[in-house]
Amino acid sequence: MGRLGNAFNRLLAASAVSNLADGVFQVALPLLAVTLTRSPALVAGVALAQRLPWLVMTLPAGALADRLDRRLTMIRVDVLRVVVMGAIAATVAADIASMPVLYAAALVLGVGETLFDTAAQSILPSVVARDDLSVANGRLQAVELTTNAFLGPSLGGLAAAASLAAAFAASSAGYLVATVLLLGMAGTFRPERAGPPRNMRQDIAEGLRFLWRNPILRTLGLMLGLTNLAFMAHQAVLVLYATGPMGLSEAGYGLMFTASALGGIAGSWAGPWLDRHVGRARSLLLAIVLFGLTLAVPAVTADVAANVVALIVAAFGSVVWNVITVSFRQRITPDHLLGRMNAAYRLLGWGTMPIGAALGGAVAELVGLRATFAVAAALHLPLLLGFLVVTEARLREADTVGAA
Repeated sequence: MGRLGNAFNRLLAASAVSNLADGVFQVALPLLAVTLTRSPALVAGVALAQRLPWLVMTLPAGALADRLDRRLTMIRVDVLRVVVMGAIAATVAADIASMPVLYAAALVLGVGETLFDTAAQSILPSVVARDDLSVANGRLQAVELTTNAFLGPSLGGLAAAASLAAAFAASSAGYLVATVLLLGMAGTFRPERAGPPRNMRQDIAEGLRFLWRNPILRTLGLMLGLTNLAFMAHQAVLVLYATGPMGLSEAGYGLMFTASALGGIAGSWAGPWLDRHVGRARSLLLAIVLFGLTLAVPAVTADVAANVVALIVAAFGSVVWNVITVSFRQRITPDHLLGRMNAAYRLLGWGTMPIGAALGGAVAELVGLRATFAVAAALHLPLLLGFLVVTEARLREADTVGAA
């Protein structure tokens, strides 16, 4: 780890603590929602509110990531998270929490997430050498999965079982520690820009053109969008299925995601190896097939062991995809365009999440939970067509052009 430098080590530590707080929060929020309502549509509305900013705020977030110091953007968002998490903890402790409060908090946190994640994904090429990007992304993914999906959910589930207010307070404390770690990163992380000043609309248009004119990036973004639409339809109502037909408690729900992180950790280490030895196109195909098959498991059975195994396999495929595609995007994109390219890519890839959450809630409300999982799995099938464009030869060619 040392060869990646002190700045990377601080970024890694901040990511660990921030993602631990994320993991606690991501379990506590739906558990709070189901204490207030058992309506699938209203529960899915929390996920919709949290993901809606990816549809409307992503492009401005990318333009800001290419204008502002990316580290300072991350710090400011973490401060916002400290305040919002503390406020939720206070409303829960005072027994005045309500669904409108949850929707408002989810929306504010979603806006912050667009700013934070776009800056975080764009900062890495300024921290490590180009040849180290796959290794650095693999380590970040390993830490993220360990804390966000392994330790965080288990702590969140256990804390929520004792006190939901304590779970949100713990999440707030985690974001505070992450803020302190980011403050210790030396240097400036504002991208260098040449030419006359441009307005936001021109900046956004330049990022969109860069993405759309690259067939590989465009196809990967569209594939990710369909994946995330299916995934959010699945995830938006999973808490109802887990605490209903599967019979899990609050702590059990958190532990289910803890177990799934084992697959993600394996994927974070396997991703760079598969990149080098199997080939990126084949590895991405493997990831897509594994992820798609696992979405159908809850439609077939409520068996806890089967669903936990499905989540482990899904996490493996998801992280292999992320390690390979994120490193590829960072290698082929000029630094001054990286924030806007990432934002345009995420508009395609993440802008579908609120649509997926709304779809999941609507299908579950109308025809039931199992049908929702079957629809999510079926939506994943057309992704295989993307590999007519995403071939090994085209990936290598794009790498060569990016290096030049």
